[in-house]
Amino acid sequence: MNATITAMTLVVAAALQGFAGDVTTEDVVAKLTEQDRARQSQVGAYTYLCRYRLDNKSRHAEMLVRWTRQADGGKSYEILTETGDGGVRSHVFHKLLEAEVEASKPAERGRSRITPENYEFRLIGQETMGDRNAYVLELEPKIQAKYLTRGRIWVDACDFAVMRVEGAPARNVSFWTKKVDFVQTFEKNGVFWFASLNHSVTDARLFGIADLTLEYSDYELQQASPRMVASAIPESRKAARAALNPHIPWTPPPGGVEAEQR
Repeated sequence: MNATITAMTLVVAAALQGFAGDVTTEDVVAKLTEQDRARQSQVGAYTYLCRYRLDNKSRHAEMLVRWTRQADGGKSYEILTETGDGGVRSHVFHKLLEAEVEASKPAERGRSRITPENYEFRLIGQETMGDRNAYVLELEPKIQAKYLTRGRIWVDACDFAVMRVEGAPARNVSFWTKKVDFVQTFEKNGVFWFASLNHSVTDARLFGIADLTLEYSDYELQQASPRMVASAIPESRKAARAALNPHIPWTPPPGGVEAEQR
């Protein structure tokens, strides 16, 4: 009996390994692109909250913002509260808001998405994240655009939605920034996937190390596509997530925050 069970286990394991080995980079990217295109057309408008928090050795600031994402992908915001260092709020947080609005415009949106037009992909393995399996792919930008990332993505093996992004900006966005590393995660909410956390560490000349965290919450869909809602139960594997905009790193002003305040 034990020998039979062992043999069956080995056969099943070998079969699963063989099946996993048949998956190629092109397969994963094609599914990711297909599902992302469907998500963008079906998610509709929604709102969410984002709490911004920045800390370094001498400064701290926080800001709470309500974002509205329109059905066409454009974004607008309302600042609900902001506290802490005035320079950080004016010259870091507010610039992040402006950059997010800019990145949501049609002219920029296509240049910032994770697509074959913008990236070279390489499948490097599979991992388990929580209770979900994921494909891990390396990202190499084809162009040195300001909203692209060099790093890795984790793609849900069931929904083919991006679960995690790790990396750095494709290009150094400022002389005053020596290094930026970030991690952005996404969580499934109903039939969609939304950003949940964005954490970055910036090593800036003069300003020093800055720790920036963006926490996303309270997603409310204003109107989802009826076709998407109807397909959610029988086709749960085709569930979608919201639009993905890779992290927009903070760049300190030349000479530091004090320079701009003067």
